Amino acid sequence: MEETVVSEIIESFKYVISIRFRNGNKCYSFGTNDETIEYGDYVVVETARGVELGEVVSSLREFNPEEIRTPLKPVLNKATPEDKKQYAENIELAKEAYNYCQSEITNLELDMNLISAEYTLDRSKVLFVYVADERVDFRELLKRLAGGLHCRIELRQIGSRDKAKIIGGIGPCGMETCCSRFMEEFDVVSINMAKNQLLALNIQKLSGQCGKLMCCLKFEDDAYKELRQGLPKLNAQVEYEGSTYRVTSMNVIAKQAKLENREAVQFISLDDLKAKAKVKKVEPPQPKKGAE
Repeated sequence: MEETVVSEIIESFKYVISIRFRNGNKCYSFGTNDETIEYGDYVVVETARGVELGEVVSSLREFNPEEIRTPLKPVLNKATPEDKKQYAENIELAKEAYNYCQSEITNLELDMNLISAEYTLDRSKVLFVYVADERVDFRELLKRLAGGLHCRIELRQIGSRDKAKIIGGIGPCGMETCCSRFMEEFDVVSINMAKNQLLALNIQKLSGQCGKLMCCLKFEDDAYKELRQGLPKLNAQVEYEGSTYRVTSMNVIAKQAKLENREAVQFISLDDLKAKAKVKKVEPPQPKKGAE
């Protein structure tokens, strides 16, 4: 029975469009039969959060059942001048709701950091986003907000990476942070990715504004793995031109390695390191006679 209902909902649409919402990079698919909708239009849709206004960021495309795994929600209508006016008013009302919520948090002495407030288009609900280190008992806060704002209240806790995505900023590269500029989802970033770049393991310098390891380590990891293929490990002992050296540093971007021993220091290309240097096996120390 449920599968039949889902099939009817999916097949009732002739077209699919992608929609993006304010303060978000991720696009969501919605169904429509309105052939007049174009790229750049604003439309009213119903989401899990409620009725919202979103921007169309694709052209109409023919519905393909094989590409749709879950039921599509419909586009309710193209945004009217009244919808756009109410949307602009909601942004101003959200600022007032934010200030009201912040004052109640202060009065209740709750350990939470309020990030943003946002109304649904019909003003039936306001969403407050916050960050907290521990679980917060906000039952009394909910009562005060519902009584003061006269609508449904949703409080959503997010992590430090989501906070950085919402707030945005400039990264050490001089560009806008990746999370606020284009990232839709967060990947796992491990300290091994910094090791693959032969970086000094200084967590403070390797961390972004969120306090977590920078996402660019993940983006660059495959390239550094490829560049390091066939190279000895750092601090490995190698035989080069008849002498034994230790590989003390490598710069895969400049394609240069530094070899050292007690008598000399040499800078050679990574091509020479691959072709002419032979890695020496270090024998483990032998136990002394009589030792168990």
